Amino acid sequence: MGNRKSPLEAVELMDILKKLIDAYQDKTVLITGHTGFKGTWLALWLESTGAKVIGYSLDPPSEPSIFQATGLSDRILDIRGDILDGGRVFEVVKKNRPEYIFHLAAQPLVRFSYKHPLDTFNVNVMGTTNILEAVRILQYPVTCVCITSDKCYANRECDYAYQENDPLGGYDPYSASKAAAELIISSYRRSFFGAMKEPPVSLSSARAGNIIGGGDWAEDRIVPDCVRALVKGDPIEIRNPNAVRPWQYVLDPLFGYLWLALKMREEPDSYADAWNFGPDYSNTIDVQTLTEKILGEWGSGTWKIPSQNEIAPHEAGYLKLDSTKSMVRLGWKPAYSIDEAVKNTIAWYKEYYSGNSDMYEFSFRQIMTYMSDVMKNK
Repeated sequence: MGNRKSPLEAVELMDILKKLIDAYQDKTVLITGHTGFKGTWLALWLESTGAKVIGYSLDPPSEPSIFQATGLSDRILDIRGDILDGGRVFEVVKKNRPEYIFHLAAQPLVRFSYKHPLDTFNVNVMGTTNILEAVRILQYPVTCVCITSDKCYANRECDYAYQENDPLGGYDPYSASKAAAELIISSYRRSFFGAMKEPPVSLSSARAGNIIGGGDWAEDRIVPDCVRALVKGDPIEIRNPNAVRPWQYVLDPLFGYLWLALKMREEPDSYADAWNFGPDYSNTIDVQTLTEKILGEWGSGTWKIPSQNEIAPHEAGYLKLDSTKSMVRLGWKPAYSIDEAVKNTIAWYKEYYSGNSDMYEFSFRQIMTYMSDVMKNK
């Protein structure tokens, strides 16, 4: 996977930027979950192309949050609402009739799902259904990308990279809820949507790995846990240092989502499908290795395994994605190595904790630098 060259490498950076701007400028784009970590980065990126961004979400899930740090509420239409409120979702879609929908609203945490399984299934399953129902009932042309997770696959816990046609599954409630969401997306795509149906609706799902990047303060995620400990001067506690994950920089999959939606708009039936947007295989490392890279970039700190006062719930020990389909058919490929991902992630947090009052500008510059790096042969 690391040696495969992307067709995008033969295209000039300005051509890619122009294509993105042409696709999204002055277009109405609805993002659910826009106050979250990934949602904010996606909203910021789309806003910078000239899109008319509408966000529908609960309040930011953490304090601090990247949404507040970038002041994005002043730049987009910021609507607060619950994805489980089907009537409100319907009204937002009906009133604004977005040309693009990126559905990111979710309960995104594995350990939280053990404590709150009903909430997890409601948000991740019925929340997705509410968006798709609004599109089905309103019957107008729209391009919709629903973001699920690499954890939607039936995990064999072995050195195998999951492809889009592999069986879905899920041990924990979070993973099972994402597999269920995938089944619902597939059902709606086959039953109600398609370019040959009237009106033409193009629907895809996107599955990414463990995302890292600046501005994530969620609980029970390794990078936010590291940053919180380092800021306090405490040792970092890591529960499962040997767990292997496909780590990737936040802008890698987001670029995949944007490029996928662009291609879906051009050829709705050709690209309406399930897609993996995983990192290069060299980015699939264990938690201990990632932590030590973070410490190296931060310049200080230590880590330890916490004392086991309770039986920890099951979490996947090994997980890897095969993104060949996205690389070959979309021309997408991950641009950042794990070292580059960690470097840019820690740079964002250092900038924030240094007191920079314009994290919007800093984040925008990271996006522009990323776009330039896309053109490099990694």
